Amino acid sequence: MNDKLSALYLFVRVARTSSFTRAGRELRLSQPSVSRRIRELEAEVGTSLFVRSTRAVTLTEAGSDYLARVEKILSELDEADHIARGSVELSGHLRVALSTSFGVREVIPRLPPFMRGNPRLHIDLLMADEMQDLVAEGADVAFRFGPLADSSATSKLIGRSPRLLVASPGYLASAGTPAEPDDLAGHTFIIGPSSASPTGWTFQKDERRVVYRGEGRLTVSVNEGATAAAAAGLGILAIGLWGCRPELEDGRLVPVLEDWSLEPVAINAVFPGGRAARPAARALVAYLADELLRLSV
Repeated sequence: MNDKLSALYLFVRVARTSSFTRAGRELRLSQPSVSRRIRELEAEVGTSLFVRSTRAVTLTEAGSDYLARVEKILSELDEADHIARGSVELSGHLRVALSTSFGVREVIPRLPPFMRGNPRLHIDLLMADEMQDLVAEGADVAFRFGPLADSSATSKLIGRSPRLLVASPGYLASAGTPAEPDDLAGHTFIIGPSSASPTGWTFQKDERRVVYRGEGRLTVSVNEGATAAAAAGLGILAIGLWGCRPELEDGRLVPVLEDWSLEPVAINAVFPGGRAARPAARALVAYLADELLRLSV
């Protein structure tokens, strides 16, 4: 039975990555071993599950139907194992998709107690600043910021991170310190993934609302780079508190327009659609939601 379960887990990863090689790398198997096990599974099922080509591996119609049923079965089996153990201890592999900056700054420092409490659980952190495909990556949960695109996935709001403008003391000493949003005209801006806004930034103070769109001279593709650029004195940056808290605490960055507020950034846990959230995913989300309460507004 264990061999069949292993084959099913392998089948899911091949289907989601469209690659024998990548699935093998994830599960520490050679490409020939992956190919052999999939052939054996197809022989047992009695039909071809994949169409092989030199460029990609794609599901057959039968393979697509099989995948939908297998993922549901594996998810329910995971849930059954968890309930049968009658404890809060979690096991297996948990794949978590998140941005690099959020992972390095906020999640990893908070993981030790969670992992000590669940010694049988293995966590794979899939960190990237571009939007990740939960299904293709085989992620059990993803942490995303800002408005969510419509999809079949389900989500849970776990907090809101304050959003602010920051700059280095050196930059402000040279370029001047804005007192009003209108004073931002003429300043240099850094545009990173968390600061880009097609509609501009909306500032609020009491009953006043002002929309300002900053044009950046420097665009950075990762948030860590944008924060580093601001600390280096290259301009003003709009970012969530999660992305610059250490720099604010040690004085490398200071807030700009402190009397004005920007709309906070929602932090959501997103679960892939089509299957129940795994117990380990739900537990990690609940744990991090409690840990991140002090970031909320």
